[in-house]
Amino acid sequence: MIRFLIRTAIFLGSAAIGILAAVWLLPEVSVSASGFITAVVLFAVAQSVLSPYITKIAARDAPAFLGGIGIVSTFVALVIASVFGGLSISGWRTWILATIVVWLVTALATVLLPMFLLRGKFDDRKAKKSGD
Repeated sequence: MIRFLIRTAIFLGSAAIGILAAVWLLPEVSVSASGFITAVVLFAVAQSVLSPYITKIAARDAPAFLGGIGIVSTFVALVIASVFGGLSISGWRTWILATIVVWLVTALATVLLPMFLLRGKFDDRKAKKSGD
């Protein structure tokens, strides 16, 4: 249960960082203060639900697209967050750039957040292994 909660926190945190990065880097991307949490939760849920579904469809119908599943599911999750959340993206170029920025930042944050958030946990494990 603890692992699930940690993974959920990391996933929500990486979604928040990714959306904020797009807002900061791209002037045509905005999110309302009140809609930020909604956009992050919708994006994270859509990403986690859509990614396996899109992977299954691509594996069956278009295996050459398997490498791009993350970016496709990021785009679809951004569409959902913009339709139902407080996220606003205007212009086709901005949609492309926002998808790339959010995909890249969330991927990096998903790898790096556990290192920072669980640093003490990793240090404790190393110390236990060294002491054995």
